[in-house]
Amino acid sequence: MRTAQRLQGWLSKNTISPFIPKSITCLFEGLSQSQLLSDILAGVTVGVVSIPFALALAAAAGLDPARGLYTAIIAGFIASLFGGSRHLITGPTGALIVLIFNVVQRFGYDGLFCASIEAALILIILGCSKCGRFVKYIPYPVVIGFSMGIAVALITSQLRDFFGLDIPKPTIDIVDKLRLAVTYAHTTNMYSTLIASFTLAIIILVKKFWKNKPGTVIALSIVTAVVTLFHLPVETIESKFGTIPQGFPAFSWPTITFDLIRRTFPTALGIALIGAIESLVAAVVIDGITGEKHKSNCQLIAQGLANLGSALFGGIPATGSLARTHVSLQMRAQTPLAGMIHSATILAITMLMAPMVSKVPLPALSAVLVFIGCSMFDFEKIHEILKGHLGEALIMFSTLLITLFVDVNTAVQTGILASVILFLKRSSETTVGTILLEMEDDPETEQKATTSAWKRKLPDDVKLYEIEGPLFFAVTDLLTNILNRFETMPRVLIVRMRSVPFIDSTGIDSLKQFSLECKKYNVELFLSELKPSVLHALERSDFFKSFSKTRLLTAAKQALHFPTMAGQQCSCQNAETCENHPKATLENISTLPI
Repeated sequence: MRTAQRLQGWLSKNTISPFIPKSITCLFEGLSQSQLLSDILAGVTVGVVSIPFALALAAAAGLDPARGLYTAIIAGFIASLFGGSRHLITGPTGALIVLIFNVVQRFGYDGLFCASIEAALILIILGCSKCGRFVKYIPYPVVIGFSMGIAVALITSQLRDFFGLDIPKPTIDIVDKLRLAVTYAHTTNMYSTLIASFTLAIIILVKKFWKNKPGTVIALSIVTAVVTLFHLPVETIESKFGTIPQGFPAFSWPTITFDLIRRTFPTALGIALIGAIESLVAAVVIDGITGEKHKSNCQLIAQGLANLGSALFGGIPATGSLARTHVSLQMRAQTPLAGMIHSATILAITMLMAPMVSKVPLPALSAVLVFIGCSMFDFEKIHEILKGHLGEALIMFSTLLITLFVDVNTAVQTGILASVILFLKRSSETTVGTILLEMEDDPETEQKATTSAWKRKLPDDVKLYEIEGPLFFAVTDLLTNILNRFETMPRVLIVRMRSVPFIDSTGIDSLKQFSLECKKYNVELFLSELKPSVLHALERSDFFKSFSKTRLLTAAKQALHFPTMAGQQCSCQNAETCENHPKATLENISTLPI
């Protein structure tokens, strides 16, 4: 007992806790009989529901549907065992199918294996580096954009099987897919079209009227029985790929070359990125439903291990699935055990009922994929983005189009870059510079910033310029041509920076150039009310080599004492070199009352 308590205390340390799987946490918390029964029921239900999706997604990638089952078995079990979420179910999902299909068409399964291993290692490195929290910085318009692009690509990829078209060879390009579909429209198989349409109709009706029932399982069971009994002339898993092997997936290690690693790396990067985004976004959504808090870095490591295991046993890349997790939650799953039982259920069905599963018609699986593709359109979020800022809507549609006509990696990178540019533009609009002719004189009223504050006009030869907002590279033009805005050149110019939260190196350089410009025109420049972060940034740079710290004011109200010195006159032309020229420095005003 004491050993268990010591171990639990060690695992709860801040440095270790973020990487401890939820399964271990639940083990120490204990599992009641009711929780166990709930997890068993949820796991069996999700396992049965997941089979059609696993078969369909592997077939959509141009692979043997059995590989989808292997993925659900291996990746689902590993991710639940090592994951940072109590409820997230992992398996093959539509988000990765376009990437998987592309790499299979170019390099075969060996290329997919290589990309899967690379992606798995990238995910593990991201998790160990504590990069999980950075995924939340992916802008939502980008996520929605590439999700819509993947959905459209997934739906168009099913035209061949849905209509039974006799297209000789599948293609990657979406334009070619549509062109070939039109070209071979005369080869449409009416039986395939009817089977696919009937399957889709059953799924939609069950979802609408019996939400808690597994519509895909019901639909596939009915159409498989119909096709088998009446010997309808449509392709099945068995006729195209052969009978699904009964038993545990076999260990595999295809041939890998350095050239293959190099050529598949961009795809691996895309698989890792989308896998991380999909899994962690799903985990966040589930947290909102359950009130739990997932461990993002632990989940990334688990996704990496899951993809590694899936590849070694003949599977395909996998991510966290929100749809399957919703089913698990509806069945009142309590712990990660439900995810492990889900994998065990699929394994049991594969071992006992593989010949029956092999009879599933491919048009029915294409209908399942069309349903998945349509479900990927989050119309509520799309509507919100369209009602919002025009720039975000443009980013969403740009990401969608680039996903369709280029690739997902380029789409995500372009979307993030465009979002950064939009953010900088909107941030720069929040930073403003204002020439003030008067200031608050009463400290109390100044702090309260009320409209009733008593104000005093500044002397004619003293000007106050206030900057509000961050001073960074996108807003350095605020300091350009300030002096040209005055009718007569001021003797003293105070730049008030009390509302500048930070300054970057470009901002510092522009401030330095502005100080040199003021010196050129014999304008005495003072900086007022710098925040500690801004002062620290200036001190770390070489700013104070050319700008004296005596020209830093603790309060702009010190400018009210400048008229005393402004009354002194000097006939010199250079204020910097003349010893008799009156200068308003901190030393000769700090002793005056403020």
